[in-house]
Amino acid sequence: MMLLLELFWSFVKIGFTSFGGLSMIPLISSEMISHGWMTASEVSDIVAIAEMTPGPLGLNCATFAGMRAAGLPGAFIANMGALAPTFTLCALAAVFIEHFRKNKRLAQIMTGVRPACVGMVAGVVIDLMLVNYSDENAKIHIPSLILGVVDLVLLLKFKVSIPKVLLFSAIVGIILFGVMGL
Repeated sequence: MMLLLELFWSFVKIGFTSFGGLSMIPLISSEMISHGWMTASEVSDIVAIAEMTPGPLGLNCATFAGMRAAGLPGAFIANMGALAPTFTLCALAAVFIEHFRKNKRLAQIMTGVRPACVGMVAGVVIDLMLVNYSDENAKIHIPSLILGVVDLVLLLKFKVSIPKVLLFSAIVGIILFGVMGL
């Protein structure tokens, strides 16, 4: 029982003092090694495995490290510890927003924040478009652009699922860019 509490507390500290992803690795390494739960080599293996598996790196590391330290209960507890900061901050934000929902200042803040969020997403979309729809000479790559438009139509007009669109695009990519060499 004490091991699970220590594991939980270690991952709570990791969650509160890092910002997810790669920033968690040094903290995970430090906690695992200092408690004697893993060696540096084992931490390296865990990070490599976590990078190869789907999902957030921090949670994957927590799962594998917890599993290594205390089996399935350890994996569960490590994940709960890593997620505790997110749950706590989201709960506090929800209480704050609900409490001040009808507040004029909060409405003004949100009126400014919502368009900013859309603008940030649009900025990322534009950056991704520049990278994915142009070649190394910054010229528009027509086949990629057409594939992007076809994918958009499949998603929005025909409501094709994302996995099917990704599979379709992968096959088209092999044919167009591998076999045909476009």
